[in-house]
Amino acid sequence: MASILITGGLGYLGGRIASQLVKAGHRVRATSRKAQPAPAWLPEMQVLAPDWESTDELIAACTGHDAVVHLAAMNEIYSGRDPVGALRTNGLASLMLQNAAQSAGVRRFIFFSTAHVYGAPLAGDIDEATLARPRHPYAITHRVAEDFVLAAHDSGQIEGVVVRLSNGFGAPMTADVDRWTLLVNDLCRQALTTGALKLQSAGTQLRDFITLDDVGRAVQHLVELDTSSLGNGLFNLGDRTMSILQMTEMVAARASKLLGCDIPIIRPADNGAPVPSLHYHTEKIRNTGFRLRSDIDQEIDSTLLLCQRAFSRQN
Repeated sequence: MASILITGGLGYLGGRIASQLVKAGHRVRATSRKAQPAPAWLPEMQVLAPDWESTDELIAACTGHDAVVHLAAMNEIYSGRDPVGALRTNGLASLMLQNAAQSAGVRRFIFFSTAHVYGAPLAGDIDEATLARPRHPYAITHRVAEDFVLAAHDSGQIEGVVVRLSNGFGAPMTADVDRWTLLVNDLCRQALTTGALKLQSAGTQLRDFITLDDVGRAVQHLVELDTSSLGNGLFNLGDRTMSILQMTEMVAARASKLLGCDIPIIRPADNGAPVPSLHYHTEKIRNTGFRLRSDIDQEIDSTLLLCQRAFSRQN
């Protein structure tokens, strides 16, 4: 059993990761922007609210933990609106937390970055050796934090791990987690509230998708992984490349089965423009022994059922 601190542990990714780690027998604490009791969906988890501008409070939050999983960040929407704030939150605050973890004697620091450090839109064959050329403030500021983590890893100051996540999807622990603008979540909500799935494009664009179940299991794997298997500490994390339309068709099929009626897909006509290929390579983490479950139907079903409980159908 390890003791793990998860920043952003009440959020979209954090909730699912925390739940997986507790299920695996680990002791988990989470940070939040304000002091609050443990959530009803994970009463075993203690919630801390350190002052992110206080080195002493960050060290205190990290003390006693074997690993820190750093998820807290300004999201892509707010990062685009406020690049300076994104640099302060995603870059400087990440460095302060990493330094605090080192001072507190934390063994392993796992930083969640994004596949979009490779550029936008993602295209071609992408592995960990592909040149990173981020374009959006969200990706740029995550790349800044990545370099500090990997530099500390290379110098032996801490076991630094960087995870470049593709498009994680699935049900949050509670409907109050406001990530319903993400593609699959939005589609599931549309199915339950409008009875149809509307796309803003023809949906031919390719994306790499991974279930949140597999994301949580990957974090458990990286927490438990032998030091000798970390290599340079950098791992892509994704699963399956498909078009937005293909994913939409999967959601429509699962929603039709749940609701017992056809769920039409409404989209603009395909203009025939060529679509760049995409292969997001994840052999590196799989070569350490990690195995994907890839249970896409189960993840979609869980999201649909949460929407069914949380949102009423609009006729």
